[in-house]
Amino acid sequence: MEGIILVYRLLALDIDGTLLRSNFRIDRSTKEAIDYVKNKGVYVTLATGRNFPSAQKIAKALKLDSILITHNGALIASSIDEPLHEERISAYDVRKIVQILEKYDAHIRLLHERYSLGNQVQQKSHIVAKMTMGIGDPLFYPVTFTEKLSDHLEEKPMSVPKIDVQFFNDEEREAAYQELKEEIEGVQITASTRCDFEVIPKSINKAVGLQILGKHLGISMDEMVAVGDFTNDIEMIQMAGLGVAMGQSSVDVKNAADWVTRTNEQHGVGYLVREVFRRQMKMQIEQPIEN
Repeated sequence: MEGIILVYRLLALDIDGTLLRSNFRIDRSTKEAIDYVKNKGVYVTLATGRNFPSAQKIAKALKLDSILITHNGALIASSIDEPLHEERISAYDVRKIVQILEKYDAHIRLLHERYSLGNQVQQKSHIVAKMTMGIGDPLFYPVTFTEKLSDHLEEKPMSVPKIDVQFFNDEEREAAYQELKEEIEGVQITASTRCDFEVIPKSINKAVGLQILGKHLGISMDEMVAVGDFTNDIEMIQMAGLGVAMGQSSVDVKNAADWVTRTNEQHGVGYLVREVFRRQMKMQIEQPIEN
Protein backbone atom coordinates (compact mmCIF):
# COMPACT_ATOMS: atom_id res chain seq x y z
CA MET A 1 0.00 0.00 0.00
CA GLU A 2 1.34 3.41 -0.99
CA GLY A 3 2.63 5.42 1.93
CA ILE A 4 3.41 2.47 4.23
CA ILE A 5 6.97 2.01 5.44
CA LEU A 6 7.43 -1.51 6.75
CA VAL A 7 9.66 -1.96 9.76
CA TYR A 8 9.44 -5.76 9.54
CA ARG A 9 9.29 -7.10 6.00
CA LEU A 10 9.48 -10.85 6.60
CA LEU A 11 7.71 -13.19 9.03
CA ALA A 12 9.26 -16.64 9.56
CA LEU A 13 7.10 -19.19 11.35
CA ASP A 14 7.96 -22.56 12.79
CA ILE A 15 5.23 -25.15 12.16
CA ASP A 16 4.89 -27.65 15.03
CA GLY A 17 4.15 -25.94 18.32
CA THR A 18 3.86 -22.56 16.61
CA LEU A 19 1.46 -22.59 13.67
CA LEU A 20 -0.20 -25.82 14.73
CA ARG A 21 -2.10 -26.53 17.90
CA SER A 22 -1.53 -29.80 19.76
CA ASN A 23 -4.18 -31.44 17.56
CA PHE A 24 -2.00 -30.57 14.53
CA ARG A 25 -4.59 -28.17 13.12
CA ILE A 26 -4.33 -24.51 12.12
CA ASP A 27 -6.98 -22.23 13.58
CA ARG A 28 -8.99 -19.96 11.32
CA SER A 29 -7.75 -16.94 13.30
CA THR A 30 -4.15 -17.95 12.56
CA LYS A 31 -4.92 -18.22 8.83
CA GLU A 32 -6.61 -14.81 8.92
CA ALA A 33 -3.62 -13.27 10.70
CA ILE A 34 -1.22 -14.65 8.08
CA ASP A 35 -3.50 -13.40 5.29
CA TYR A 36 -3.42 -9.96 6.89
CA VAL A 37 0.37 -9.59 6.96
CA LYS A 38 0.74 -11.18 3.52
CA ASN A 39 -1.76 -8.73 2.03
CA LYS A 40 0.17 -5.85 3.59
CA GLY A 41 3.29 -6.84 1.68
CA VAL A 42 5.09 -8.85 4.36
CA TYR A 43 6.89 -11.93 3.03
CA VAL A 44 5.68 -14.94 5.03
CA THR A 45 7.77 -18.11 5.09
CA LEU A 46 7.89 -21.33 7.10
CA ALA A 47 11.09 -22.33 8.92
CA THR A 48 10.73 -25.94 10.00
CA GLY A 49 12.45 -29.20 10.74
CA ARG A 50 9.84 -30.94 8.60
CA ASN A 51 10.66 -32.39 5.20
CA PHE A 52 9.93 -30.20 2.18
CA PRO A 53 6.74 -31.96 0.97
CA SER A 54 5.23 -31.79 4.46
CA ALA A 55 6.07 -28.08 4.81
CA GLN A 56 4.74 -27.38 1.33
CA LYS A 57 1.46 -29.04 2.28
CA ILE A 58 1.12 -26.59 5.22
CA ALA A 59 2.11 -23.67 2.99
CA LYS A 60 -0.62 -24.54 0.50
CA ALA A 61 -3.19 -24.66 3.31
CA LEU A 62 -2.09 -21.10 4.17
CA LYS A 63 -2.08 -20.04 0.50
CA LEU A 64 1.64 -19.30 0.62
CA ASP A 65 3.78 -19.64 -2.49
CA SER A 66 6.92 -18.59 -0.60
CA ILE A 67 10.40 -20.06 -0.56
CA LEU A 68 10.36 -22.39 2.46
CA ILE A 69 13.15 -23.17 4.93
CA THR A 70 12.84 -26.92 5.53
CA HIS A 71 14.87 -29.78 7.05
CA ASN A 72 16.03 -27.19 9.66
CA GLY A 73 17.56 -25.08 6.88
CA ALA A 74 19.25 -27.85 4.91
CA LEU A 75 16.77 -27.45 2.03
CA ILE A 76 15.47 -24.00 1.05
CA ALA A 77 13.06 -24.04 -1.86
CA SER A 78 9.71 -23.15 -3.34
CA SER A 79 10.02 -26.04 -5.76
CA ILE A 80 11.64 -29.37 -5.00
CA ASP A 81 13.17 -29.42 -8.48
CA GLU A 82 14.87 -26.01 -8.19
CA PRO A 83 16.06 -25.43 -4.60
CA LEU A 84 17.52 -22.06 -3.68
CA HIS A 85 19.97 -23.80 -1.37
CA GLU A 86 20.64 -27.35 -0.17
CA GLU A 87 23.12 -29.05 2.10
CA ARG A 88 23.32 -32.77 2.70
CA ILE A 89 24.86 -35.29 5.04
CA SER A 90 27.18 -37.41 2.87
CA ALA A 91 26.20 -41.00 2.09
CA TYR A 92 29.30 -42.13 3.98
CA ASP A 93 28.34 -40.21 7.12
CA VAL A 94 24.67 -41.27 6.85
CA ARG A 95 25.67 -44.92 6.98
CA LYS A 96 28.16 -44.31 9.80
CA ILE A 97 25.50 -42.43 11.82
CA VAL A 98 22.99 -45.23 11.26
CA GLN A 99 25.51 -47.86 12.36
CA ILE A 100 26.00 -45.95 15.62
CA LEU A 101 22.27 -45.41 16.20
CA GLU A 102 21.43 -49.07 15.55
CA LYS A 103 23.24 -49.97 18.77
CA TYR A 104 20.45 -48.21 20.66
CA ASP A 105 16.71 -48.65 21.09
CA ALA A 106 15.49 -46.00 18.68
CA HIS A 107 13.33 -45.28 15.69
CA ILE A 108 15.44 -43.81 12.88
CA ARG A 109 14.04 -41.86 9.93
CA LEU A 110 16.24 -40.74 6.99
CA LEU A 111 14.54 -37.70 5.47
CA HIS A 112 15.28 -37.28 1.78
CA GLU A 113 13.43 -34.42 0.10
CA ARG A 114 11.39 -36.87 -1.99
CA TYR A 115 10.95 -39.85 0.33
CA SER A 116 11.74 -41.23 3.77
CA LEU A 117 13.39 -44.44 4.89
CA GLY A 118 13.04 -45.77 8.44
CA ASN A 119 13.93 -48.82 10.52
CA GLN A 120 11.26 -51.27 11.57
CA VAL A 121 10.42 -51.31 15.27
CA GLN A 122 8.57 -54.20 16.79
CA GLN A 123 7.36 -52.98 20.19
CA LYS A 124 3.84 -51.55 20.29
CA SER A 125 5.02 -48.60 22.37
CA HIS A 126 7.13 -47.48 19.41
CA ILE A 127 4.08 -47.03 17.19
CA VAL A 128 3.39 -43.70 18.90
CA ALA A 129 6.84 -42.40 17.95
CA LYS A 130 6.43 -43.49 14.34
CA MET A 131 3.07 -41.74 14.18
CA THR A 132 4.38 -38.53 15.75
CA MET A 133 7.39 -38.35 13.45
CA GLY A 134 5.22 -38.99 10.41
CA ILE A 135 2.36 -36.61 11.18
CA GLY A 136 1.75 -34.26 8.30
CA ASP A 137 3.57 -36.37 5.72
CA PRO A 138 1.53 -36.03 2.51
CA LEU A 139 0.41 -39.08 0.56
CA PHE A 140 2.89 -38.30 -2.22
CA TYR A 141 5.83 -38.50 0.22
CA PRO A 142 6.64 -42.25 0.31
CA VAL A 143 7.81 -43.72 3.61
CA THR A 144 9.51 -47.12 3.51
CA PHE A 145 10.59 -49.23 6.47
CA THR A 146 13.41 -51.76 6.35
CA GLU A 147 14.56 -54.29 8.94
CA LYS A 148 18.16 -53.06 9.14
CA LEU A 149 18.96 -49.65 7.74
CA SER A 150 22.73 -50.10 7.57
CA ASP A 151 22.35 -53.19 5.33
CA HIS A 152 19.97 -51.29 3.06
CA LEU A 153 22.41 -48.37 2.84
CA GLU A 154 25.29 -50.67 1.92
CA GLU A 155 23.38 -51.66 -1.22
CA LYS A 156 21.67 -48.30 -1.82
CA PRO A 157 23.63 -45.38 -0.31
CA MET A 158 21.63 -42.24 0.61
CA SER A 159 22.74 -38.65 1.04
CA VAL A 160 20.06 -36.75 2.99
CA PRO A 161 19.45 -33.24 4.38
CA LYS A 162 18.30 -34.54 7.77
CA ILE A 163 17.95 -37.58 10.03
CA ASP A 164 15.24 -37.82 12.71
CA VAL A 165 15.61 -40.16 15.67
CA GLN A 166 13.20 -40.97 18.48
CA PHE A 167 14.64 -42.62 21.59
CA PHE A 168 12.67 -44.42 24.28
CA ASN A 169 15.23 -44.12 27.04
CA ASP A 170 16.91 -40.91 28.22
CA GLU A 171 20.16 -42.64 29.11
CA GLU A 172 20.46 -44.22 25.67
CA ARG A 173 19.67 -40.90 23.99
CA GLU A 174 22.46 -39.20 25.92
CA ALA A 175 24.91 -42.02 25.16
CA ALA A 176 24.09 -41.90 21.45
CA TYR A 177 24.46 -38.11 21.47
CA GLN A 178 27.93 -38.32 22.99
CA GLU A 179 29.04 -41.08 20.61
CA LEU A 180 27.87 -39.15 17.55
CA LYS A 181 29.62 -35.98 18.75
CA GLU A 182 32.88 -37.91 19.12
CA GLU A 183 32.66 -39.95 15.91
CA ILE A 184 31.00 -37.69 13.33
CA GLU A 185 32.52 -34.26 12.68
CA GLY A 186 30.33 -32.83 9.92
CA VAL A 187 26.95 -32.81 11.68
CA GLN A 188 25.11 -31.17 14.55
CA ILE A 189 22.33 -32.49 16.74
CA THR A 190 19.27 -30.57 17.83
CA ALA A 191 15.64 -31.25 18.79
CA SER A 192 12.14 -30.16 17.83
CA THR A 193 8.55 -30.53 18.95
CA ARG A 194 8.09 -33.52 16.65
CA CYS A 195 11.32 -35.32 17.39
CA ASP A 196 13.78 -35.14 20.28
CA PHE A 197 16.87 -35.99 18.23
CA GLU A 198 17.64 -34.42 14.85
CA VAL A 199 20.88 -34.69 12.86
CA ILE A 200 21.65 -32.05 10.22
CA PRO A 201 24.76 -30.74 8.42
CA LYS A 202 26.98 -28.78 10.82
CA SER A 203 27.03 -25.59 8.75
CA ILE A 204 23.26 -25.07 8.70
CA ASN A 205 20.36 -24.11 10.95
CA LYS A 206 17.17 -22.08 10.58
CA ALA A 207 19.02 -18.80 11.18
CA VAL A 208 21.49 -19.51 8.38
CA GLY A 209 18.51 -20.46 6.23
CA LEU A 210 16.92 -17.08 6.94
CA GLN A 211 20.17 -15.31 6.05
CA ILE A 212 20.29 -17.13 2.71
CA LEU A 213 16.64 -16.37 1.99
CA GLY A 214 17.04 -12.75 3.10
CA LYS A 215 20.00 -12.22 0.79
CA HIS A 216 17.97 -13.65 -2.09
CA LEU A 217 15.01 -11.36 -1.32
CA GLY A 218 17.00 -8.27 -0.35
CA ILE A 219 15.71 -8.34 3.23
CA SER A 220 18.07 -7.95 6.19
CA MET A 221 17.85 -9.97 9.39
CA ASP A 222 16.89 -6.75 11.22
CA GLU A 223 13.74 -6.60 9.06
CA MET A 224 12.64 -10.11 10.05
CA VAL A 225 10.36 -11.50 12.73
CA ALA A 226 11.10 -15.14 13.61
CA VAL A 227 8.72 -17.20 15.74
CA GLY A 228 9.36 -20.60 17.29
CA ASP A 229 8.99 -22.75 20.37
CA PHE A 230 11.81 -25.27 20.60
CA THR A 231 15.59 -25.80 20.66
CA ASN A 232 16.00 -25.78 16.89
CA ASP A 233 14.42 -22.29 16.79
CA ILE A 234 16.86 -20.57 19.17
CA GLU A 235 19.40 -19.40 16.56
CA MET A 236 16.82 -17.75 14.31
CA ILE A 237 15.05 -16.18 17.30
CA GLN A 238 18.37 -14.70 18.45
CA MET A 239 19.38 -13.38 15.03
CA ALA A 240 16.08 -11.94 13.78
CA GLY A 241 15.22 -8.28 14.19
CA LEU A 242 12.41 -9.46 16.46
CA GLY A 243 12.75 -12.94 17.91
CA VAL A 244 9.52 -14.31 19.35
CA ALA A 245 9.03 -17.35 21.58
CA MET A 246 5.70 -19.11 21.91
CA GLY A 247 4.12 -19.00 25.36
CA GLN A 248 4.68 -22.70 26.03
CA SER A 249 8.39 -22.56 25.13
CA SER A 250 11.11 -23.65 27.52
CA VAL A 251 13.03 -21.11 29.60
CA ASP A 252 16.03 -21.33 27.22
CA VAL A 253 13.90 -20.43 24.20
CA LYS A 254 12.16 -17.60 26.05
CA ASN A 255 15.51 -16.22 27.23
CA ALA A 256 16.70 -16.13 23.61
CA ALA A 257 13.65 -14.13 22.52
CA ASP A 258 12.95 -10.41 22.44
CA TRP A 259 9.29 -11.03 23.13
CA VAL A 260 7.03 -13.89 24.24
CA THR A 261 3.60 -14.34 22.67
CA ARG A 262 0.76 -16.55 23.84
CA THR A 263 0.84 -20.35 23.54
CA ASN A 264 -0.10 -22.22 20.37
CA GLU A 265 -3.34 -23.23 22.09
CA GLN A 266 -4.09 -19.54 22.77
CA HIS A 267 -3.63 -18.36 19.16
CA GLY A 268 -0.09 -17.10 19.77
CA VAL A 269 0.60 -16.31 16.10
CA GLY A 270 -2.59 -14.27 15.79
CA TYR A 271 -1.73 -12.39 18.99
CA LEU A 272 1.75 -11.64 17.62
CA VAL A 273 0.30 -10.24 14.40
CA ARG A 274 -2.11 -8.04 16.33
CA GLU A 275 0.49 -6.71 18.75
CA VAL A 276 3.35 -6.26 16.27
CA PHE A 277 2.21 -6.07 12.67
CA ARG A 278 -1.19 -4.40 13.06
CA ARG A 279 0.36 -1.81 15.39
CA GLN A 280 3.23 -1.35 12.95
CA MET A 281 0.81 -0.79 10.08
CA LYS A 282 -1.22 1.66 12.10
CA MET A 283 1.88 3.68 12.99
CA GLN A 284 3.32 3.64 9.48
CA ILE A 285 0.22 4.22 7.36
CA GLU A 286 0.27 7.40 5.34
CA GLN A 287 3.69 8.33 6.70
CA PRO A 288 5.37 10.26 3.88
CA ILE A 289 8.24 8.56 2.10
CA GLU A 290 11.41 10.62 1.92
CA ASN A 291 12.94 11.06 -1.51
